Amino acid sequence: MIHGLLRLFLFPALAVLIFTGCAHTPIAASKPARAAVASSTNTVAKNSPPPREQDPGSRRSTYTPRVYPVDERGFSPVDAALAKAYAREEIITNDDAGSLNPFVLKVISGYPLDGSYQYHCSWKPREYDIYNGVTQDQWYRGMVVAKAYPDGSRCSYCCGFTFEVFVRAMKLRNIQAGLEPDDFNGMTFNDLFNALQFWYIEGKGDSEARAITSYGLGTTITNFDDARPGDFLSYSTTPAGGHAVIFLGWLRDDTNKITGFKYFSSNLTGNGVGYAQTHFSDSTKNGHGVLRNYVNIGHVGAIKHYRPFNRAEIPQRNAYAPTQPTRIIYLPEPAK
Repeated sequence: MIHGLLRLFLFPALAVLIFTGCAHTPIAASKPARAAVASSTNTVAKNSPPPREQDPGSRRSTYTPRVYPVDERGFSPVDAALAKAYAREEIITNDDAGSLNPFVLKVISGYPLDGSYQYHCSWKPREYDIYNGVTQDQWYRGMVVAKAYPDGSRCSYCCGFTFEVFVRAMKLRNIQAGLEPDDFNGMTFNDLFNALQFWYIEGKGDSEARAITSYGLGTTITNFDDARPGDFLSYSTTPAGGHAVIFLGWLRDDTNKITGFKYFSSNLTGNGVGYAQTHFSDSTKNGHGVLRNYVNIGHVGAIKHYRPFNRAEIPQRNAYAPTQPTRIIYLPEPAK
């Protein structure tokens, strides 16, 4: 028992494999499928990736695990905040396109902004055999596709957090549509685990957008003006860095040029998950910021617009193996 949390877990021995995660090698945005109609400053472009630091450990904060207890139903704070929506007691209004975006925005509204959902990403030692950057285990078809930190402390890192939001939003939309929650366009567990590795940028050309499009769930945004709040965005920066976020809107100057964007994600200094904004490097005085040509945006469309996919044509990632916790039990904190 640790502060009200009973931890009984056993993971099989597993060699820790290289996992890039949030400190990814910058990937130029996908080549536009059509000509952009906006000005060049609003267009995702392709360029040669800049050099990156060799040891991203220097950019990662330290973390002291803290227990975050569940309530009498076994619900985390996020589960409790979203319970009425998942029970269809609160109906989420679809947008005109029937996209996932309204459900994404509903899901992020359930996360506390008081600093209790902290950031943690260990590089020395690596922990990817026990932890995939999500605040709590994410299940799909009876198995855990992304593992939370085993002490129940609700920590996360950026690509894990956005993947968690994606999974929660997909299930919420299915439930409200009267569909099987664990059916993402017919994807198997292994399909979703492979999509996770695209999402975490484990190979050349990977991104959230690649995960979404490979399995017929949506499209890659190739024109900034087409992005909508609730899309999934990742980017690279100068000085060398990278981040994965939920896009919320563009920042513009007096001439209507896009200079940056607002977002929701993990890794916020001192506060864990929450709202933030950032600017493009060509719009800052010191030249630091987001590299405009290294922004990838994925959009999950309407269920009726899902497309068939062919597994034989989808690259398979094996950056690390899926492992299942034998037993994890969370108990409420004792009354004081």
